[in-house]
Amino acid sequence: MNKDLVERIESNPKYQELVSKRTSFGIKLGVFVLVMFYTFIMVIAFNKEVLATKIGDGVTTIAFPIALAILVISFITTLIYVKRANGEFEDLTNEIKKDVKDLI
Repeated sequence: MNKDLVERIESNPKYQELVSKRTSFGIKLGVFVLVMFYTFIMVIAFNKEVLATKIGDGVTTIAFPIALAILVISFITTLIYVKRANGEFEDLTNEIKKDVKDLI
């Protein structure tokens, strides 16, 4: 890759904004999902009686709907990231491409 092109992209304020926003957003979503997963695991490890509570007709425990909710929430957080990546982050990327178009 052209060294001048790389330097110009890295010095572009829109690139700095893109990196900052993308990193911050990814870390926030990642921490949210990890806390959710590890909280569930910690409850299993230290207070399994809570998750062993029977619901409904007594066949299913409360752990099943909670685990299902964790999977659904994880899927939703992925959709949120993809939507923002294809919107705001893609727009910033296209603006950066326009700014450095003369060096390509």
